[in-house]
Amino acid sequence: MKSFEKPLSAQEEEIMLKKCRRGDLQARNLLIEKNMRLVAHMTKKYASPERDIQDLISVGTIGLIKAINSYKPEKGIRLATYAAKCIDNELLMLLRTEKKKSREVSLYEPIGTDKEGNEISIIEIISDEEPDIVEDYINLERIKIIKKYIQNVLTYREYHIIINRYGLFNCNEKTQNEIAKDMGISRSYVSRIEKRALEKLKHLLDNNNL
Repeated sequence: MKSFEKPLSAQEEEIMLKKCRRGDLQARNLLIEKNMRLVAHMTKKYASPERDIQDLISVGTIGLIKAINSYKPEKGIRLATYAAKCIDNELLMLLRTEKKKSREVSLYEPIGTDKEGNEISIIEIISDEEPDIVEDYINLERIKIIKKYIQNVLTYREYHIIINRYGLFNCNEKTQNEIAKDMGISRSYVSRIEKRALEKLKHLLDNNNL
């Protein structure tokens, strides 16, 4: 593994953080470079023969950048402590994705044949699949993000249609026809607006790695 630069002193870090908050990209890049040693350290516990260490470092770097972009010194937490948590979260998200993919593949792998000689897999014989705790957690996080930012990313009309279509914020679920009648527009127009709004929300979740 390549060697990384030594971290900044507390005083140097404070100066760079102030510049970074004023939009100084050079200060932001310097903070990233000087904290790459932390990224390398955090990735060690997730290293394995099956994983490329450079891939882990790349994912950890994403967490570091998120930490620098969202760090608030007034919270009284050191940047290194906050960054370590963000890096760890990003790496855990990678592992959850790997686990999910592995689980999906194993469920569809052939495990034998039926009486007619057709291949059968686990997914075909289990009646009640165990709940996926990780997936449930991710879905809860998705809901939190949508509820928090939905009014920021959607127009008023898009917002009105989505909350009524999906029963958000204590609204009753309505069909496209019902919403079209309420708004005095065609059902096809409601459908187009709903599709556009859902694409915006998907983009919001993608930006939050959900």
